[in-house]
Order: sequence, then structure tokens, then C-alpha cells
Amino acid sequence: MSASILEKIREVRHQISLFEKLYTRPAGSVMLLAVSKTRPYKSIIDAVECGQRAFGENYAQEALEKILALTDYDLEWHFIGPIQSNKTKTLAENFDWVHSIDRSKIARRLSEQRPSHLPPLKILIQVNLDAETSKAGVALSDLEKLANEVKGLNNIELAGLMAIPIPGKGVESQRASFHLLAQARDKLLKQGFESCQHLSMGMSSDYEAAIAEGSTIVRIGTDIFGPRN
Repeated sequence: MSASILEKIREVRHQISLFEKLYTRPAGSVMLLAVSKTRPYKSIIDAVECGQRAFGENYAQEALEKILALTDYDLEWHFIGPIQSNKTKTLAENFDWVHSIDRSKIARRLSEQRPSHLPPLKILIQVNLDAETSKAGVALSDLEKLANEVKGLNNIELAGLMAIPIPGKGVESQRASFHLLAQARDKLLKQGFESCQHLSMGMSSDYEAAIAEGSTIVRIGTDIFGPRN
């Protein structure tokens, strides 16, 4: 086991716990998702030996190789990257969560291709909070329409929303964008989307602000595995 990864995971968990208390969140209400994209198998195994079970990947082929190589471990796999139509079968068959749904075509393909022996695939709709042309995600104004299109699909479950806002300077600045996503989720809950409970928001540079605004899943890579090459 890598002492460095052990120390970093312990520190991130400690910080999450502190932020839960600071912002009056229930203890254990925030899931740590270790973002393992581009990381070698050994780093993932080191994290597993520290008790980490949920891992996030951005690239379908790279992720599939890791999933197949690590089948002896009881892991939960989250896809968090942009989705190509020709990769939906891989995602439907091998992942537990998909965080980056931004169009109904992809949601339909995932539903159709999800094997019947597996539980419904948990999906999150990605919202482009800042109308960035370089980022995926549905506009806030189109969120309700997409949520309604997804709601009727049989083999997937709308579990919440995800966003990657423009980086802000300081916790208060960062909180403003996360607050918009939390408001959007709450509106869907009031409209009858009972399963839409989760907010996947917050990364190594801004997860305090995300937790302050209600994040239930923080996606942490650098603070666990160090900077990518």
C-alpha cells in the first residue's frame, strides 16, 4: 500500500467530515468518489486497500480495462466523462452510475442496453451552469424537459444532477454556482422527481463550497493521487 495515498485519503475524508459539521450536513452524507482516470491499476488498488470503493472514470475503453482487471474487488464504478453514442453499450453493461447525461438519445440507449439482470443504472443529468461552449451539459432552461424524457425509461434511474462550474476564487464565489444546481435539483424534487436526490459537484479545488451547498458526491482526483502527468 502507498503510504502517500493512504495519508491523502485520510486527509480528504477528514476534511469532508469537518465540512459536514461546519455546514450542518448529516455525518456521512457526502460520498467520496476517487477519480482514477489515467491512473495505473496499482494506485487504484492502493486506494482500495485504504477502504475506498467508489471510483470515477472519464474514458470508456480505459475504464473497461480497469473494471475487467479488478473484478476480484467489490468496487462501484462511476462514468463521469463525455459520452459517445458508440460507447453506451460499454457503459450500460459495466458501470453502476453515469454522471454525464446531457441528451435523451444517450439516456434511451443506456436504458435499452442495460442488461436485465443488473439493477437500474443510476444516471445524473449534467448541467452546463455557465453556458460554456467547451463543456458538455444541458442548459438550466432545458433541464426539466430532459428530466421528463428520462423519467419514463425503464432500466435507468434519474438519481440527481452533476455540474462542473467555472472555477471561482474563494469559497463564497464558488458557492454561487453550486447553489444554482442545488436549486434546480430541489425544483425537480418538488415536481415529483422523487429519485433525483443526488448532487455530484465539487472537486479537489472547490469541494468545501460544494458541500456547503448540499453536494452528496465529491469527485476528488488530485488530492488523492497527486497531479496527473
